[in-house]
Amino acid sequence: MLITTNAIVLTKIRFNDNDLIVKCYTNDKGITSYILKGILKSKKNNKKIAYFQPLSQLQLETDYKENRSLQYIKDLKSNFLYTSLHTNILKSAIAMFIAEILAQALKEEEQNVSLFNYLQTSLQWLDTHHNFANFHLLFLLELTKYLGFYPDTSDIDCEYFNLYEGQFQEINTSKYCIGDQNLTLLKSLLGINFDALDSIKINAKQRQAFLTMLLTYFELHLGNFKSPKSLQILNEVFS
Repeated sequence: MLITTNAIVLTKIRFNDNDLIVKCYTNDKGITSYILKGILKSKKNNKKIAYFQPLSQLQLETDYKENRSLQYIKDLKSNFLYTSLHTNILKSAIAMFIAEILAQALKEEEQNVSLFNYLQTSLQWLDTHHNFANFHLLFLLELTKYLGFYPDTSDIDCEYFNLYEGQFQEINTSKYCIGDQNLTLLKSLLGINFDALDSIKINAKQRQAFLTMLLTYFELHLGNFKSPKSLQILNEVFS
């Protein structure tokens, strides 16, 4: 059946000599993979390939069949034209990192409108704002709401946060309990929106330490999750 859906590009890989397989998160069907036959055959298709940069927001018209692992795109256009996400080196490093995280973390082939809206609006915020050094920290923390392991804040005044249990506690009971600077930053980020990121004042070392902690949190709560290959690049550009 023909459907039109908004989509966010997560990954693209070369298939055979001239084809691409593109994985997207869509508004209507969740995670969906598409095959673009012959797109690499000639330079005339360079403009089409440009649509499939990490986290591009597209509107796709597709010939969708439920039992087909690779869907076909009949027509496409940009749904939101980024002005800086793919040209600013710092933002593009964040985009690569986030796309890799999402490609691992999002598995469901079903509609989740609230998650799609979160991804769409937060990425548009990143594209249009200048103070974004801590964007990926809040983005990942907020993403856990939709993945089912957002921190339980009922005991937020406690002195430790247990990454394994996902809750605050008074005593240090395991290697997964965090305190000190990471705990302070976690409490500062919980409940704020992206416009409040200006109030978070940390250096590169603190940012990297907190991100390492967040990735451990993801590893504990998502099966087969691995630290993204793009993490080194992200840390280098923000060092």
